[in-house]
Amino acid sequence: MNQPRPWRTIWISDIHLGTRDCKAAYLLEFLKHNESETLYLVGDIVDGWRLKSSWHFWNQLHNDVVQKVLRKARRGTKVILVPGNHDEALREFAGVHFGGVELALEAVHTTADGRRLLVVHGDQFDGVVRHAKAIALLGVWAYDVALRVNHWFNAGRRLLGLPYWSLSAYLKHKVKNAVEFIASYETEMVAETKRRGLDGVVCGHIHHAEIRMSDGVLYCNDGDWVESCTALAEDFSGKLSIIRWAEVRRERLEGVAA
Repeated sequence: MNQPRPWRTIWISDIHLGTRDCKAAYLLEFLKHNESETLYLVGDIVDGWRLKSSWHFWNQLHNDVVQKVLRKARRGTKVILVPGNHDEALREFAGVHFGGVELALEAVHTTADGRRLLVVHGDQFDGVVRHAKAIALLGVWAYDVALRVNHWFNAGRRLLGLPYWSLSAYLKHKVKNAVEFIASYETEMVAETKRRGLDGVVCGHIHHAEIRMSDGVLYCNDGDWVESCTALAEDFSGKLSIIRWAEVRRERLEGVAA
């Protein structure tokens, strides 16, 4: 993997720069080993909710992620930032370009094979975020607790020579209410996409990477970089796939060791 792998398009979201659990080192590796003509940043890139209270967890790796993205933009990658709820302050700058990065409330992407995909973070379709922010903040606290457990769980795995594995993501998707919430969210996203007459949607927000057809609509979620370390990518034929970087990284390291 000395040469970066070329893609037509890459989508990443939910990086949450400025938080302890942002996997900035993994993301830097991913950005180093993958290039694209277009890069969509699909919201919650910077965690403004946390930075309002503390910059304690913003470190050099987080700076390096920002610089890496800006460097890609300077070198010709089309970079489009669609803000999410954690970086919602950027929404008032929609239509502005800074450092080669375009800010947009949403976008419509046309794949190489002609499909039109709505690109949106997705918090607009989360009733809790829309109508009960206090409950949403309580949910953030509970999520932080799960991530703390995940941190120490993986510290133990590293000591045993085992690869990264997200315990928090596993537990979340075993909890009935979380599963029902994800299904409801996906249903709303699909309905809105269908209402607009588009072929599919690419979103983030719920930290659950997936590609599937639903009611005649292609639903794609690019995941996150605090738990699953995933991205969505389009090749030059228009085929979409999820890149699970922790798995790719493990295979690459095993290949070097062999």
